[in-house]
Amino acid sequence: MLPVAVDAMGGDDAPGPNIAGAHAAAADGIPVVLVGPSDLDGREASDGTVLDLIEASEVIGMHDDPAGGVRRKKDSTLVRAAEAVRDGRAGAMISAGNTGATMASALLRMGRIKGVKRPAIATPIPVPGSTPTVLLDAGANAEVQPEWLVQFGQMGSIFARHRFDIDNPRVGLLSIGEEETKGDQLRKDTFALLSQTAGINFIGNVEGRDIMSDELDVCVTDGFTGNVVLKTLEGGMKTVIGSLLEAFDAPEFKEHADALMPALLPLYSSLNPDTYGGAILLGVDGVCIISHGSSNADAVRNGIGVGADMIGRDITAEIKTAIAESLA
Repeated sequence: MLPVAVDAMGGDDAPGPNIAGAHAAAADGIPVVLVGPSDLDGREASDGTVLDLIEASEVIGMHDDPAGGVRRKKDSTLVRAAEAVRDGRAGAMISAGNTGATMASALLRMGRIKGVKRPAIATPIPVPGSTPTVLLDAGANAEVQPEWLVQFGQMGSIFARHRFDIDNPRVGLLSIGEEETKGDQLRKDTFALLSQTAGINFIGNVEGRDIMSDELDVCVTDGFTGNVVLKTLEGGMKTVIGSLLEAFDAPEFKEHADALMPALLPLYSSLNPDTYGGAILLGVDGVCIISHGSSNADAVRNGIGVGADMIGRDITAEIKTAIAESLA
């Protein structure tokens, strides 16, 4: 298997968590190559394992203009990681850095799959007791067209099948009501197209409350709405978990907290975004994993694992076939 190229300098606390996560993934048997400066510290693990390095002298910062940064900083870690995938030196790339620049580097260097109108960010939304719901688009395209949303449904279905082993993923269109007459014109036109698209298990409109339920497997929407949904859920879960932990710290509840903690830890793990390692950019000609800026070593390790899994399942080739067949 080709290695996963890890942007060593991307993220709030880089390079520490990225290097630690890369070493952990390598210990799992996943081939990894770091992308960073020639004097990058930490490449050698305590057991003597030394990770390979693709040298890059520049970094696109969190506040840099995404497209401009990719064009100006041609020797940046993001650009070199994307080029490694394009040139066959890596099978996937992962970054916890500037999300827009990660997308731009993948799009400008890897290119878009023929026939794909726009790439989309597919983010797993945790569902306690069930497989996650794949939400897309989670922020790549603020304004969309019905045909693009149909392709999001096609690509999301393929990802859900490979990532979570769902045989026939149920695809829902996010709207303000379940009836096909609900929603704006975009939603109504998309509903009609999805209903007629072969190869998609379209179950109709779904509402925001359905996303964290076992009622669907893939939720399709525009990037503006999807990003608002994602950030709202993140904030809500963070608030609830923080309030619970604060209550558990109270001396009068310690005995009860100790008794409940073993039952709540699996729930915490399923709700923790670090468990899923990040989102995937679908529609580019290669595997690109986008991790959260605050990703720790576990999140990076898990994200590398997702990248390796998608390489092994050749998800890019399947998306190419599905798009080509739908346009034939």
